[in-house]
Amino acid sequence: MEKQLVIFELGSENFGIDIASVEGIVKLQEITKIPQAPSYMEGITNHRGSVLPVIDLHKRFGITGQEQTNETRIVVANVGALKIGMIVSAVSEVLTIDDSVIEPPPPMVSNVNSEFIVGVAKIDKRLVILLDLVKVLTTEEKNQVAKM
Repeated sequence: MEKQLVIFELGSENFGIDIASVEGIVKLQEITKIPQAPSYMEGITNHRGSVLPVIDLHKRFGITGQEQTNETRIVVANVGALKIGMIVSAVSEVLTIDDSVIEPPPPMVSNVNSEFIVGVAKIDKRLVILLDLVKVLTTEEKNQVAKM
């Protein structure tokens, strides 16, 4: 069986998410900070006339030293009933892969806690870490984001 993935970068690592959960990809835009929000919550922005909570996946996964560049993007995705924006270093491509190239996640991949990971895909000579967006935020964190 095949999956379509949006592939993006966080630092030097490649990550993938199911294209069905992605609503769009936009250039980094002005983000309004929210006082006393967790460090990975960048704030809120206007997306097509609606307020969109934005999290920084670098900070969420403990990937440090990343400057925002012209390639930095916000991936707008549906996480269950919640719509969020996720800041990533760059979006590189949309790929169709076969399930046979996906392996179960090892206990620790990069700096990303394995509970967020569906698997690791071997594509050409690179590894792509496949994320489970539903688990990127805990239920409590989703409730916090929903109130933004």
